Amino acid sequence: MNELKDKVKDKVKNTFVEQKRLYMILLICMGIGFLVGIVYALVLSKSDHTLVAESLNHFFTSIKKNDLHYLNGLANSLVGNVFFVLCLWFFGISIIGMPLIILFLVFQTFLFGFSISSILYTYHAQGILRALAYSFPQQWLFLFIALFLSFYAVSFSKKLFSYLFLKREVPLKQAMKRYSQVLLISLVAVVICSFLEVFLSPIFLRLTLS
Repeated sequence: MNELKDKVKDKVKNTFVEQKRLYMILLICMGIGFLVGIVYALVLSKSDHTLVAESLNHFFTSIKKNDLHYLNGLANSLVGNVFFVLCLWFFGISIIGMPLIILFLVFQTFLFGFSISSILYTYHAQGILRALAYSFPQQWLFLFIALFLSFYAVSFSKKLFSYLFLKREVPLKQAMKRYSQVLLISLVAVVICSFLEVFLSPIFLRLTLS
């Protein structure tokens, strides 16, 4: 009996350690993408900086004047966010999807780092509040969902590889059920992100522009 308890305890401990290690790897990848995005925004040529500044000025002017196409913006945001989630999820059920999951995650944080760095570079001290209003809460929530989904996508991909090629006993049906639930949660979350981005973020940004 004690031996069985020890085996269960060891299995739970090993699972926890493995999950913690995977989360750390994904967080490091996200950190690398974020830093590369920041650096890339800083080393742009003068002409590229001018283009970025003009784009940001146009964006913030449209928000200040409330010259926004909410329905088009919502449709574009929903398509982009749902596409991102579906791609990550499908990568998880493919054998060679693991590198693509990491690549998608890094690219997402690269874009986030580039955006924040560009705002700060263009507007200096004023850019701090604008960067916060631009990113909170929808961007942070989206990155959390990206991490959450990437973790389960990589985990499922590893289980699928073990089952097909290493011939290990894996409760694949149960894992697939949980993975499908993760997809549903992620889709609901990114839809919320889209609504926050289109309808709430402009209100926060307008406060920093007044």
